Amino acid sequence: MEQFLKTMIELVTTYGGKILLALLLLIIGSFVVKGLTKAAGKAIDKTKLDATVKQVAKNAAKLLLNVILVIAVIQILGVNMSSVIAILASCGLAVGLALQGALSNLAGGLMILIFKPFKVGDYIDSTGAQGVVNDISMFYTKIMTVDNKQIFVPNGDLMNANITNYSYAPNRRVDIDFKITNDIDPEFVKGVLLTAAKATTGVLEDPAPFARLTGVDDDTFIFTVRAWCETASYWDVYFDLIENCSKSLAYYNIDDPEERIAVRIVKED
Repeated sequence: MEQFLKTMIELVTTYGGKILLALLLLIIGSFVVKGLTKAAGKAIDKTKLDATVKQVAKNAAKLLLNVILVIAVIQILGVNMSSVIAILASCGLAVGLALQGALSNLAGGLMILIFKPFKVGDYIDSTGAQGVVNDISMFYTKIMTVDNKQIFVPNGDLMNANITNYSYAPNRRVDIDFKITNDIDPEFVKGVLLTAAKATTGVLEDPAPFARLTGVDDDTFIFTVRAWCETASYWDVYFDLIENCSKSLAYYNIDDPEERIAVRIVKED
């Protein structure tokens, strides 16, 4: 017992001052870190960065300040910093190898939030997934398909693939082809299709709708109708344009070659 007390007295005498100073620095440093983190947060909030990027930056600032505080405490205690750095480097390497995929997704998430190839609400197509972006997190992007299936796409995959953003521009063009028998005046068909396109709700006047003969295949004329509309109205205009043009062609008895062949086969039977 006497030896134990002697040992404790020696430890307190040798390290007591350092431990007390380290505790004091830790307590005061915690308040300083809290104040600096709050100030950094306010500065970050004033930037034009995305909300998620701002939060990541705040967390990074807080982590950095705490690391500096811990290093200062370790130095006061007299611990060899080269040994600490070596241990941290080894742990960092092991963790990095274990979380390689997660780190790739994290980096991809940061790149998406910084460069903004798409945003929440955009309709995109990438890595085999197509739909509306519901959420962009640090590791995954959530995409809702048109039939209400939610797809979780790793951000790392998105940043290494082509991304088609259908919502990027305010306007989009609808392109539809119609097959017509070649025994009808092309100018007349063009007029019918153009009139139907102009009468379709949602079709913009500028740029003006387009209807032209764009191909010939045996006994078939191929006419292309192009019309511009607001991106948000794309699918409504797409289906309305098909319906209106088809009704106009039927009204003037303008046949699809395949339909005419089908009618002939029925009559022969």
